[in-house]
Amino acid sequence: MTIKVNSAECISCGVCLPACPFGAIVWQSDKAYIDERCTLCGACLEVCPVNAIAREDEAREVSIDKRAYSGVWVYMERVGDRLRSVGHELLGQGRLLADSLQEELSAVLIGDDVSGLAQETIASGADRVYLVEGAEYAHYSTDAYTKALAELINLYKPSVVLLGATTDGRDLAPRVAGRVGTGLTADCTGLGIQVETGLVEWTRPAFGGNIMATILCPDHRPQMGSVRPKVFKRPVPNLERTGEIVRVPIRVEASEIRTKLLEVIQVGATTLNLEEAEIIVSGGRGMGKPENFALIEELAEVLGGAVGASRAAVDAGWKHPLHQVGQTGKTVGPKIYIACGISGAIQHLAGMSSSDIVIAINKDADAPILKAADYGIVGDVMEVLPVMLEELRKLRS
Repeated sequence: MTIKVNSAECISCGVCLPACPFGAIVWQSDKAYIDERCTLCGACLEVCPVNAIAREDEAREVSIDKRAYSGVWVYMERVGDRLRSVGHELLGQGRLLADSLQEELSAVLIGDDVSGLAQETIASGADRVYLVEGAEYAHYSTDAYTKALAELINLYKPSVVLLGATTDGRDLAPRVAGRVGTGLTADCTGLGIQVETGLVEWTRPAFGGNIMATILCPDHRPQMGSVRPKVFKRPVPNLERTGEIVRVPIRVEASEIRTKLLEVIQVGATTLNLEEAEIIVSGGRGMGKPENFALIEELAEVLGGAVGASRAAVDAGWKHPLHQVGQTGKTVGPKIYIACGISGAIQHLAGMSSSDIVIAINKDADAPILKAADYGIVGDVMEVLPVMLEELRKLRS
C-alpha cells in the first residue's frame, strides 16, 4: 500500500504540504510529490481539493513457491552434552502449530557425537530429527552453525523454523534468515495460527513493551522466529514415542570458521543459569546498596537457586547485566521466584510472570509486585532476609 499524487490532476495549490506531519510532501517539477518519509498516515488525503492524492495497492512480486515448503522445525540448542530447556519448550508449542497446519514437527540437532540426544527430542514431540555431526560442531560458532542450518533449510524446505532467543539463538537466527532470504521475528512471547491464511502469528513486545505487535510473514519462506525461554512450559516427555532420525553430512572447512574458542570462563555458579533455574532470588533497588546483595546470594545458595536482579539494580552497577530479569533482560519461569526490594515495574513482571510461585518482600504495601505475588511480606527486606536465612538453615540441619 502506498499514497501517491496523480501529477496530471494536481493543481499545485500547495494545500497538502503543511498537512503532512512528517514533511514527506515536497515540490517536484512544480507538482506535489510524496517521498520515502511517508508513513501512510493519510493526513494528506482529506485536504486535497481535487482528490489528486490517493492510496494505491502495490503488486508485490514474489518468486518463491510457498507450496514447496512444509513442516515445523525447532532448532535444539546444546550446552555441553545436554539440551537447553528452551528447545523442549518450543517442541511443545511446535507440536500445536504442526497439528494446526497438519504438518510434521522436526527437530534440528547440530554437534559432535550428539546422536544420543535425538531420542530426547522425539520424547518431547518431534516426529523427525535432522542430525548434523562433526568435530567442527563441537562448540558453537556462527560460521559453522549458520552454514549447517541454512543448508538444511534450503535442502528440506520447512515452512516454519523456531529458535530460542538465547545468546546463541540471537546470534544464529538473523544470520540464517539472511542466508536463506526470509524475514525473522525476534524475541517472541507468543505464537499462534491465523485461521484464514494458516500463517504463523508471531507476537512480540514493541515500543519498550508498551504494546504487543503481531507480525506475519506472508510472502517468504520459511517463516522464522526466535522465542524467549520460559514463555512456554516444557512438555512432559513420552519415552514411548518413536521417530525418524535423518543424518545429513554437511562439512565445514576450518578456513570457513573465522573464530576460535580459546577459553570458557565460569563467572559464577549462581550467575548464568537463570533461564533454567528452578529457584531464583532477585534483588532490586530496595536492597539499598550493592553490599547488601550478599544476603540475596546467600539465600540463593541455601535454596540451591540462582541470583537475579531488577533493571534498577543493574543500572546502578550493583549486579552484572547477566543477572537482569525482565523485558530487557532474561525471561524466566522458575518454580519459585523470590523478589526482594523490587517494586514490580511492568517490564520486570513481564520477565517473571510465568513463575509457578512468586514470593515478594517489600516495605511498600501498595507495590505492584505484591499484587502479582502468591505470598507477600510487607517489611524491610534487610530485616526479613536474615530471619528467612536463619529458619532455612534450621530446616536444612
